[in-house]
Amino acid sequence: MKVCIYGAGAIGGWIGSGLARAGCSVSVVARGATLDALQLHGLRLHQGGRVSSQAVASSALPADLGVQDLVVLAVKAPSLPEVVRQIAPLIGPQTTVLTAMNGVPWWFLQGFGGALADTRLTSIDPEGALAEGIPAQHIVGCVVHASCSLDEPGQVHHHFGNKLILGEPSGEKTARVRQLAALLEKAGFEAPVSDQIQKDIWFKLWGNMTVNPISALTGATTDRIMDDDLVRGFISSVMLEAKEIGARIGIPIDQRPEDRHAVTLKLGAFKTSMLQDVEAGKAVELDALVSAVRELGMLTKVPTPFTDALLGLARLHARVHGLY
Repeated sequence: MKVCIYGAGAIGGWIGSGLARAGCSVSVVARGATLDALQLHGLRLHQGGRVSSQAVASSALPADLGVQDLVVLAVKAPSLPEVVRQIAPLIGPQTTVLTAMNGVPWWFLQGFGGALADTRLTSIDPEGALAEGIPAQHIVGCVVHASCSLDEPGQVHHHFGNKLILGEPSGEKTARVRQLAALLEKAGFEAPVSDQIQKDIWFKLWGNMTVNPISALTGATTDRIMDDDLVRGFISSVMLEAKEIGARIGIPIDQRPEDRHAVTLKLGAFKTSMLQDVEAGKAVELDALVSAVRELGMLTKVPTPFTDALLGLARLHARVHGLY
């Protein structure tokens, strides 16, 4: 099976390494220091105290790699406009595009959302370029529950978690999504198939749409964020807004904010991905994590004053630092 990893960061590298071990013909779209490292050392994974390496094809130009059976899209949301301008050579009539990304994806309301079904979220895909560049029939959604980081370009460090939740946007358990789950399980991942991938996306977002931007604003790890009563109360207020929005589009959450806080506290002194991006001078994923929630609030007529405050402050901070 021909598999291309588009986005050779921590998560993309982790998935690619597993698929290479499972016997797939893996290629990677990369550039700069990452491309140099892949060509020199292969795709390296630091896991369980040892470093392994898998030989992969790599290029900065998708056209060099050709049509794939599977493309794993594991980029940060701000990179998507550039990706869709270049991804076409990888996609043939039968190619599956697995979107292993944080936040609300551009296809979130594709065939889902009741009265809002097929609405384009302008906060994520303002001109419709993403939907046009990666046609809906190719997409399988993926929610990643794992913690990985980069030790250096081309070398991923896997910390904990091993779950990749898969799902068709339609909720159907098609042959292709079942076959993909079987392949990922062969590669060593836990890969359940969801009845409604939007629910899994929303439930993960319910926790990280607040802690991520607050960590970016303050520089604090999750333990310090959760230890502050006022900040934790503000987070709960944002979460209650998102919970009401979810209920109105058919994805109710049966937890209280306090239940999720308890889970976050167990992570200890954890540095969020958005804080890592700020420290590295990279663009932040505010639109996929927060702007989309605000837009869904407007569409469902749910007032979002706390979400608005969070977005405004985090967006201003990011603009001042050239990250948005």
